[in-house]
Amino acid sequence: MKKQLITSALPYVNGLPHLGHLVGCLLPADVYARYQRQRGAEVLFVCGTDEHGTPSEVGAAKEGMDVEAYCKKYHDLHVAMYAGFNLSFDYFGRTSSDQNKEITYRIFHGLEANGLIEEKVTQQVYSPDDNRYLPDSYVMGTCPHCGYDKAKGDQCENCTKVLDPTDLINPRSVLSGSSNIEIRETKHLFLNLPKLEKELEQWIETKKGVWPDIAYSIAKKWLKEGLRERGITRDLKWGFAVPRAGFENKVFYVWFDAPIGYIGITKQWADERPDERRWEDWWMNADAVRHTEFMGKDNIPYHTITFPATLRGTREGWTEVSFLKGMNYLNFAGGKFSKSAHRGIFLDDALAEFPADYWRYWLMANAPESNDTNFTFDSFAMIVNKDLNDVLGNFINRVIKMTVANFGAEVPPTGPMTDAERELYQSLDTLIADYTKYMDGLEFRKAMSVLREIWVSGNNYIARMEPWKVVKTDRAYAGTILRTALNLIRLFAQLSAPVMPETAARMLAIIGEPATFVWPTEKAAVYLDGVPAGRSFTAAEPLFQKIPAERIEALKVQYKETEA
Repeated sequence: MKKQLITSALPYVNGLPHLGHLVGCLLPADVYARYQRQRGAEVLFVCGTDEHGTPSEVGAAKEGMDVEAYCKKYHDLHVAMYAGFNLSFDYFGRTSSDQNKEITYRIFHGLEANGLIEEKVTQQVYSPDDNRYLPDSYVMGTCPHCGYDKAKGDQCENCTKVLDPTDLINPRSVLSGSSNIEIRETKHLFLNLPKLEKELEQWIETKKGVWPDIAYSIAKKWLKEGLRERGITRDLKWGFAVPRAGFENKVFYVWFDAPIGYIGITKQWADERPDERRWEDWWMNADAVRHTEFMGKDNIPYHTITFPATLRGTREGWTEVSFLKGMNYLNFAGGKFSKSAHRGIFLDDALAEFPADYWRYWLMANAPESNDTNFTFDSFAMIVNKDLNDVLGNFINRVIKMTVANFGAEVPPTGPMTDAERELYQSLDTLIADYTKYMDGLEFRKAMSVLREIWVSGNNYIARMEPWKVVKTDRAYAGTILRTALNLIRLFAQLSAPVMPETAARMLAIIGEPATFVWPTEKAAVYLDGVPAGRSFTAAEPLFQKIPAERIEALKVQYKETEA
């Protein structure tokens, strides 16, 4: 399929994102989008800030701001952070937009018309000390199933079971910590998931062996436990007003309108150039579209059950997720990253310490795909120093210096190919095929391992051929070796571009190539003849700098890794 719709879980607008948010959904989506563009696919990569709900109201109150102004402030900060990490969104929008409101109402009325919206009087948690109803996620207590003492009222993140706040043992307000909790009756609207359970189960079964185990197993777990009606309204002020009589003081629950935001954000993108773009081409009866979603495991249930049910229930032919890339958690020195406690490495701090590509490579090489991954500065420095500096950077530095010393700053001519080059080409053909296979399969850790092998092959070729010796006896063949190596820089740049776009552009600039990224599809013997003899190149500064031991220790203290 040539039309690739790529969405990343929408980061909540309050506060700044950290490395866990980045690797949990945003960065893998960007790497995949860049890869698909290089392959020639038509890509639409959309994301945006998730802005409704209590956290925005509370955050705005703490800063003494109007909630809309507060959301705009943090939306702009998110945009700046993601630009710093070179995330290549085609559009980064907002769930509070007029376009998302329009789509949300359309979907709600479709569900209503099909008899899937129910009105019920429910019991809801009210905190007299906070003078407000508490959303499910703002009630914390002990999970009745696993005993985890920090379970939230919508879902236990420890055992992933779905909860109601009234299920919790010893509930308390997340806002004030008060255990002075009342249960009051209030009227709300619910999505009747049980009516859709059978067809959802049949659909999920088609994803067995297609989706990663984490996505499929979490969806099956929800279905095995039995689906319950899901509330879609809340007693809040900030959000989309519910268009039904008797609900004038309520808004849609953030988990109802936020996933719809993928569609609303696409409409924002299309509305900017209505003569050129149609959002419906991506979301309505769009059989040629492959939709790939990226998200952390805590978001998986909503995107495998609730959101698909929301779209299916309208019977309008909305685009469903084709592949859901679920990620585990990135931990910080053995504990959880925390936005509220400001624990871990946040994106603004990360960019202040090291170039974006250092972080991008480490995160993708250690992506928490099959289990949780632990970030430490020792691991970060080791991989930057070994993979980036000693393998890739060292290869480029050696090739450039040897060429300049023996042929000047231009690409030497190539003589006849020998068995050494033929072996190199054959090896590269196999490695590139493996790398492409893993990128197609969204197996990023495996892909990064193969990418490193590809870089190593360049170092091994130079070490084996010893052009610094060959030039003394066979200048023509030394030119062949070094021109082959310069062409390897071009190949390495193209293959590294999805994960390290800035570095890839610098690599191409060194050998006089424009920063145009196209996936190599020819055999290596053909592709590695692309940099012409006689072209001038630049003896640039080293691409990477090693991180010294004393810097690592200082970072551990600065970011309190040693206290974790």
